Amino acid sequence: MKLNLDQEKPIFIQIAEGIEDGILTGAFPEESQIPSITEFSVNYKINPATALKGINLLVDEAIIFKKRGVGMFVAQGAVSKLQKKRQDQFYNNYISRLVEEAKRLGITSDEIIAMIERGFVQ
Repeated sequence: MKLNLDQEKPIFIQIAEGIEDGILTGAFPEESQIPSITEFSVNYKINPATALKGINLLVDEAIIFKKRGVGMFVAQGAVSKLQKKRQDQFYNNYISRLVEEAKRLGITSDEIIAMIERGFVQ
Protein backbone atom coordinates (compact mmCIF):
# COMPACT_ATOMS: atom_id res chain seq x y z
CA MET A 1 0.00 0.00 0.00
CA LYS A 2 1.26 3.45 -0.87
CA LEU A 3 0.07 6.70 0.65
CA ASN A 4 0.25 9.98 -1.21
CA LEU A 5 0.56 12.67 1.44
CA ASP A 6 0.38 15.41 -1.21
CA GLN A 7 -2.98 14.20 -2.50
CA GLU A 8 -6.16 16.06 -1.61
CA LYS A 9 -7.78 12.82 -0.46
CA PRO A 10 -7.51 12.51 3.35
CA ILE A 11 -4.93 10.03 4.64
CA PHE A 12 -7.50 8.04 6.64
CA ILE A 13 -9.50 7.44 3.45
CA GLN A 14 -6.31 6.37 1.65
CA ILE A 15 -5.68 3.87 4.49
CA ALA A 16 -9.22 2.47 4.19
CA GLU A 17 -8.99 2.23 0.38
CA GLY A 18 -5.56 0.61 0.62
CA ILE A 19 -6.92 -2.07 2.93
CA GLU A 20 -9.91 -2.52 0.61
CA ASP A 21 -7.52 -2.99 -2.33
CA GLY A 22 -5.57 -5.55 -0.31
CA ILE A 23 -8.76 -7.46 0.43
CA LEU A 24 -9.87 -7.38 -3.21
CA THR A 25 -6.47 -8.56 -4.50
CA GLY A 26 -6.16 -11.33 -1.92
CA ALA A 27 -3.31 -9.76 0.05
CA PHE A 28 -5.68 -9.80 3.04
CA PRO A 29 -7.88 -12.91 2.63
CA GLU A 30 -11.18 -13.15 4.46
CA GLU A 31 -10.73 -14.05 8.14
CA SER A 32 -7.03 -13.12 8.02
CA GLN A 33 -5.47 -10.49 10.26
CA ILE A 34 -4.60 -7.06 8.91
CA PRO A 35 -1.68 -4.95 10.19
CA SER A 36 -2.22 -3.23 13.51
CA ILE A 37 -2.85 0.46 13.95
CA THR A 38 0.66 0.76 15.37
CA GLU A 39 2.13 -0.95 12.29
CA PHE A 40 0.26 1.45 9.99
CA SER A 41 1.36 4.49 11.98
CA VAL A 42 5.02 3.39 12.15
CA ASN A 43 5.27 2.17 8.52
CA TYR A 44 3.64 5.26 7.04
CA LYS A 45 4.82 7.77 9.66
CA ILE A 46 1.30 8.91 10.44
CA ASN A 47 -0.58 9.59 13.64
CA PRO A 48 -2.16 6.41 15.11
CA ALA A 49 -5.48 8.27 15.36
CA THR A 50 -5.41 8.76 11.58
CA ALA A 51 -4.82 5.04 11.00
CA LEU A 52 -7.58 4.19 13.48
CA LYS A 53 -10.01 6.53 11.72
CA GLY A 54 -9.38 4.74 8.39
CA ILE A 55 -9.76 1.31 9.93
CA ASN A 56 -12.93 2.35 11.74
CA LEU A 57 -14.52 3.25 8.40
CA LEU A 58 -14.15 -0.43 7.43
CA VAL A 59 -15.35 -1.62 10.84
CA ASP A 60 -18.49 0.51 10.40
CA GLU A 61 -19.10 -1.15 7.02
CA ALA A 62 -18.54 -4.64 8.53
CA ILE A 63 -15.59 -5.20 6.19
CA ILE A 64 -13.23 -5.83 9.09
CA PHE A 65 -13.87 -6.70 12.72
CA LYS A 66 -11.98 -6.47 15.98
CA LYS A 67 -11.02 -9.45 18.13
CA ARG A 68 -10.46 -7.89 21.51
CA GLY A 69 -6.83 -8.17 22.54
CA VAL A 70 -5.84 -9.92 19.30
CA GLY A 71 -6.27 -7.42 16.45
CA MET A 72 -8.32 -6.62 13.38
CA PHE A 73 -9.48 -9.26 10.91
CA VAL A 74 -11.13 -9.33 7.49
CA ALA A 75 -14.79 -10.30 7.79
CA GLN A 76 -16.34 -13.24 6.00
CA GLY A 77 -18.08 -11.88 2.88
CA ALA A 78 -15.88 -8.76 2.75
CA VAL A 79 -14.84 -9.37 -0.86
CA SER A 80 -18.41 -9.50 -2.15
CA LYS A 81 -19.37 -6.40 -0.10
CA LEU A 82 -16.39 -4.49 -1.48
CA GLN A 83 -17.05 -5.60 -5.05
CA LYS A 84 -20.64 -4.37 -4.75
CA LYS A 85 -19.51 -1.09 -3.18
CA ARG A 86 -16.87 -0.47 -5.85
CA GLN A 87 -19.26 -1.42 -8.67
CA ASP A 88 -21.77 1.12 -7.36
CA GLN A 89 -19.03 3.75 -7.15
CA PHE A 90 -17.89 2.87 -10.68
CA TYR A 91 -21.41 3.33 -12.00
CA ASN A 92 -21.93 6.63 -10.18
CA ASN A 93 -18.50 8.07 -10.99
CA TYR A 94 -18.06 6.90 -14.58
CA ILE A 95 -21.00 5.17 -16.27
CA SER A 96 -23.70 7.70 -15.40
CA ARG A 97 -21.46 10.54 -16.63
CA LEU A 98 -20.58 8.60 -19.78
CA VAL A 99 -24.27 8.00 -20.56
CA GLU A 100 -25.13 11.67 -19.98
CA GLU A 101 -22.36 12.80 -22.33
CA ALA A 102 -23.28 10.16 -24.91
CA LYS A 103 -26.88 11.43 -24.93
CA ARG A 104 -25.66 15.01 -25.49
CA LEU A 105 -23.49 13.80 -28.38
CA GLY A 106 -26.17 11.58 -29.91
CA ILE A 107 -24.18 8.38 -29.35
CA THR A 108 -26.33 5.25 -29.15
CA SER A 109 -25.92 2.50 -26.57
CA ASP A 110 -24.73 0.15 -29.32
CA GLU A 111 -22.05 2.67 -30.29
CA ILE A 112 -20.94 2.99 -26.66
CA ILE A 113 -20.71 -0.80 -26.34
CA ALA A 114 -18.63 -0.96 -29.52
CA MET A 115 -16.28 1.73 -28.17
CA ILE A 116 -15.89 -0.11 -24.87
CA GLU A 117 -15.23 -3.40 -26.66
CA ARG A 118 -12.63 -1.64 -28.81
CA GLY A 119 -10.94 -0.44 -25.61
CA PHE A 120 -10.72 -4.00 -24.25
CA VAL A 121 -9.08 -5.26 -27.45
CA GLN A 122 -6.32 -2.64 -27.49
